[in-house]
Amino acid sequence: MKTGVIHGVSVSHQRATVDEIESVVDDDATTVVRDLLANDGVDEAFAIRTCNRVEAYVVTDDATTGRAVLSSFASSVRNGAVRKMDHEPSLRHLMRVAAGLESLVLGEDQIIGQLRTAFEEARGIGGIGPILEPAITKAIHVGERARTETTINEGVVSLGSAAVELASRECDLDGATALVVGAGEMGQLAARAFDDTGIEDLVVANRTVSRAANLSEEVRTAATAVGLEDAPTAAERADVLVTATDSPDHVLDRSDLDGVGPTLVIDLGQPRDVDPTVTSIDAVDAFDIDSLETITDETRERRQEAAQRVEEMIDEELDRLLDSFKRQQADEAIGTMYESAEMVKEREVRTAISRLESQGGLTDEQRETIGSLADALVGQLLAAPTKSLRDAAAEDDWTTIQTALELFDPEFGADRSTPPETDGPREGMDMDRDDIPQHVLERLGKE
Repeated sequence: MKTGVIHGVSVSHQRATVDEIESVVDDDATTVVRDLLANDGVDEAFAIRTCNRVEAYVVTDDATTGRAVLSSFASSVRNGAVRKMDHEPSLRHLMRVAAGLESLVLGEDQIIGQLRTAFEEARGIGGIGPILEPAITKAIHVGERARTETTINEGVVSLGSAAVELASRECDLDGATALVVGAGEMGQLAARAFDDTGIEDLVVANRTVSRAANLSEEVRTAATAVGLEDAPTAAERADVLVTATDSPDHVLDRSDLDGVGPTLVIDLGQPRDVDPTVTSIDAVDAFDIDSLETITDETRERRQEAAQRVEEMIDEELDRLLDSFKRQQADEAIGTMYESAEMVKEREVRTAISRLESQGGLTDEQRETIGSLADALVGQLLAAPTKSLRDAAAEDDWTTIQTALELFDPEFGADRSTPPETDGPREGMDMDRDDIPQHVLERLGKE
């Protein structure tokens, strides 16, 4: 049995630019998890990638191994933009992420669904085990509590709605035509947010046209659906453009927007959907995720009281999680100790019964007495070590627990390839009735 610790790495909008987040990894989260699991010493792995963060976590026997495995995860990003976290900070950070405290839009709802999806994907390829399972499950629980017990998600609740809020401040949307590129969750939120503005026409472009058509039917604004390949043509008549796809390449190049006339572009893609050089086009005002800071800062200020309550909630839930880990690790050591003792007990009871049988036979009641005696001895001998191990867990004394796991290995003192001897005395153990303690003989009724 082994105890495991989590080590995590995060590159997010909190410290990194859009370019830095984009440069971390080209692979999706599932591929990242597979690659991490391929490293020696990695027992569990988890990764999440959203429009404003890329994070990875591993479970190893010790933090040193975890740090080494993740050392190359964001090696191309300047050191100040990378957050490296050991066990307890990783647990707290996952809870903060799920609660929306680490989001660009404080308290946004989408992150908890993204976390669930990443969790299930990692579980599906064997990345989730006894350490990450309770850690991420607890984080999701905290995220749910934050949204049901506080007002952390009132008002602007997503990057999609924040993008539309920014658009309404930057230009007059009355009678305008809007183009939303991408019909995923973020695109859906942006399209629905446009319903509350004065735009006259909405065009939804998506790789799967049927999905764009479904979204077009859901919104109240007059809307049409086109394929992703038709996005450049749709952009020619759009006054405002919001992109939110997961395409690895630019959906709109500089040439697609050159000469389109006055256009407001808000790129929520990660990697970016629009070629950043469009900023050099005089008629185009282009914004990316970093540009939403004004909107998100206002939202953050309004939600500070709720955020404080969520912080307190995280403190409470983190204490519960750490206590459960301590109990689990102490119970593992205690279980190992009892398993080892049980093996020795069974072997010695069989040996004793075998010898006594050869000297005259035993009744069922006498056999039961021997078993009860052995059980009582094991219980009494291990009572003190059991208490010590539980105290060690409560005091974070992992050295004692690890030592117990090593000392009381279930294989200790036994060759599993052959069963314990039961048909006669073992070598060097020529026991007869005179060697049996008097109180045992009295209990056996063999005087």
